[in-house]
Amino acid sequence: MLDDFYARLGANSVAPIIVSLALMLSLGFLMTRITKKLRLPNVTAYIVVGILMGPFGLNLIPQYFIKNSAFLGDIALAFIAFSTGEFFRLEALKRNGIKVAFITLMEALTASILVFILTFIVLKLSLPFSIVISALAAATAPASTVMTIRQLKAKGDFVDTLLQVVALDDVVGLIMYSMAISIAVSSLSGNAFSVMSVIKPLALNIGVLLLGCVFGLLMSWVFSASHSDDNRLIIALAFMLAFCGICALIDVSPLLGCMSMGTTYINTSGDEKLFMQLNYFSPPLLLLFFVRSGVSFDLGALLNASGAIGSTPLLTIGILYFRVRIVGKYVGAFLGCYVVGKPATTRNYLGLALIPQAGVAIGLAALGARTLGGEMGDALNTIILSSSILYELVGPASAKLSLYLSKSYSNKIEDIVEVEETDETGEQKGQLELLIERIEKIQQDLPRFEEGADEQAFTEAASERYYYSRTRGRRRM
Repeated sequence: MLDDFYARLGANSVAPIIVSLALMLSLGFLMTRITKKLRLPNVTAYIVVGILMGPFGLNLIPQYFIKNSAFLGDIALAFIAFSTGEFFRLEALKRNGIKVAFITLMEALTASILVFILTFIVLKLSLPFSIVISALAAATAPASTVMTIRQLKAKGDFVDTLLQVVALDDVVGLIMYSMAISIAVSSLSGNAFSVMSVIKPLALNIGVLLLGCVFGLLMSWVFSASHSDDNRLIIALAFMLAFCGICALIDVSPLLGCMSMGTTYINTSGDEKLFMQLNYFSPPLLLLFFVRSGVSFDLGALLNASGAIGSTPLLTIGILYFRVRIVGKYVGAFLGCYVVGKPATTRNYLGLALIPQAGVAIGLAALGARTLGGEMGDALNTIILSSSILYELVGPASAKLSLYLSKSYSNKIEDIVEVEETDETGEQKGQLELLIERIEKIQQDLPRFEEGADEQAFTEAASERYYYSRTRGRRRM
């Protein structure tokens, strides 16, 4: 719609791009004001806005901008992967590393196997498509779960296990995707299946992992010298973009390497501040990426079958994929916890918290769509995007339910704050006395405000200003 408008104005090719970016940022932000009231994650708002702005909505984004902005996905996913590396601290992995790794493998592989059975054996879809979408089923979106844990201040074995599983989950998903996409491309090319079709992508990803470790060490060495916050951000971006460029040259996903870069950096430097800086910088990029994903969403194809993958309508595939993946996650998590001896509260409810799927899965689907191309790529992107919206609708509620059922948090003050219920003589304290003691303990546990250099300087300046105004007033009198 706006293409003709820009043509009538005689605008150059730069103007539509700038206006498109402004619309994506502003409308994406405005939609989050609505979804926030509905207690939905921002990802849902961004995808919905993209669909409304796309060719099946208001058609506000020029087609050439959509085609030439695929690099946004690579950059956004590099940020996601690098930030995920912060969770892989060696101290935490040493404590429960083997048990958590086994649980993660069980739930990820079970979900992938059940989805493959559904798509290839039951629905009789094409083998390349079935392999790739099965690999994507392993990925989980940690953002919704982590946000829910922080809001409820949940803690305990269930929470510790959950945080480690969702962090490792994406690693398993990335490795599976890298192998699956290589096998799918080999199958589409008409070449016979060979062991090399599995070994080659595995070797490339191991090489990327090692290269990411090297980049992480270099970052740690460069940042050992004092730099301003602005320069630290510039250097970090340069490292990440250079790494993405190298991976693009050899046609390998940069996600695993960026994750290993972040892991190496946090374990060698212990510097959490850089991750905070990147987290402040990344929201606009992530917004643009998810909105663009929504713009690319083919709403018309959702009701039709894609001849490139089979005769089943994409809507049916998406709904079945949504349900089967949930079953796979729950069953796999239950079996994994049972084998390693986790308590019943963790074993019975961990699968409920692994339902959300968004960031990494959407990014991998975009990469897969670009690699597979044609109708098959569009079908993959459409199914993952549509199911991700459903997952983000039910995911936070499921995570909260799992935390409640596992008794990881409580709304009762007696569960939150523990005090002695008897006095020195052994007599039972009254309810009012217990309540006062709990309130006093909460006040003691609250962090005290400590003025930093900026706050102290501001306070001193205000005091001087106040003193000056008072003395000046007295002189006039």
